[in-house]
Amino acid sequence: MRYRVVLDTNVIFSAIGWRGKPRDCLELARTQAIQGLICQHILDELLEKLITKMHLTLDEASVVIDELLVFMEIVEIMGALQGVCGDPNDDAVLECALKGQATHLVTGDTKHLLPLKRFEGIEIVSPAEFLQIIQREK
Repeated sequence: MRYRVVLDTNVIFSAIGWRGKPRDCLELARTQAIQGLICQHILDELLEKLITKMHLTLDEASVVIDELLVFMEIVEIMGALQGVCGDPNDDAVLECALKGQATHLVTGDTKHLLPLKRFEGIEIVSPAEFLQIIQREK
């Protein structure tokens, strides 16, 4: 089974800045072992974090975004999903997963997303949990 996976902004940001499980998850998408899904909302949020928290220039951050777009499938969302989470940004991530027919949403959000565990049949897991799922498949 080929997994269709949304990597939340915090997972991608961690993958870019550090090594570890988030990077391992992003590498699965980069190598096409899974189909990575992303929406404009996640891209915009990531761009902002790359500039404000990693202190990249707009040009440097744009190169990072362009590299993601080589292997991530873009999902169009309309902002139709509202009120599911306490954070509207999380609603956009859930809508991306739903519209992209994701099997999994990988996130580090312990406040709003991980406690849901499932949404409309989509498993919501941490990077470590997702890597365990992949390992069991091998």
